[in-house]
Amino acid sequence: MHVVITGAGRGIGKALYDRYADRGDEVTGTARSVEGLVPLDVAHPADFEDLRRAVSEKPVDLLICNAGIYTDKGQKLVDGFAPETWAETFATNVTGVFLTVQALLTNLQQGKAPRIAILSSRLGSQELAAGRSYAYRASKAAALNLGRNLAVDLEPLEIAVGIYHPGWVRTDMGGPDGEIGVDEAADGLVAEFDRLDLSSTGCFRTWDGRDLPF
Repeated sequence: MHVVITGAGRGIGKALYDRYADRGDEVTGTARSVEGLVPLDVAHPADFEDLRRAVSEKPVDLLICNAGIYTDKGQKLVDGFAPETWAETFATNVTGVFLTVQALLTNLQQGKAPRIAILSSRLGSQELAAGRSYAYRASKAAALNLGRNLAVDLEPLEIAVGIYHPGWVRTDMGGPDGEIGVDEAADGLVAEFDRLDLSSTGCFRTWDGRDLPF
């Protein structure tokens, strides 16, 4: 199986990369600047040419859109959330996902039971809104919406799409108070990605298989 993972240089992305590589899958990983990985900043459209060249005409069986940022953590409504924060967050967490799928769509069509896994967050759920982190929450809600709509349009092409909450993980992004470790999150996500097929396309699930409200 050929797996492509964005944001594979650290955290959950690196853990996923290691797991697929260890079980013998071919893995193409991207990162903004990590030796051995394809250079890609998903917020920079011109960078996708490097990804296209790296993948070339190889079929892609699983695309994991993991790259993301969370830059508005702890900001206050009264003086935070600058326009630049919104622009950067959406360019990475939403547009970056779309451009990744678009760049590899032909490769996915050639894959075996092809699947796309989009890392969103429970913070993007409309029903679980709890305030704060407006840019991040809105971007993850948009990523969820994007994934749901892609699932509709890609189903006739027999490409399944799943949207996932990786858990509150103890990473640089999640912080030291996270509920689970990277290994636990990665193991759960791999199991969920293995389960994804056309019968579950459009799903919004946690790392351990629980359905989330949209």
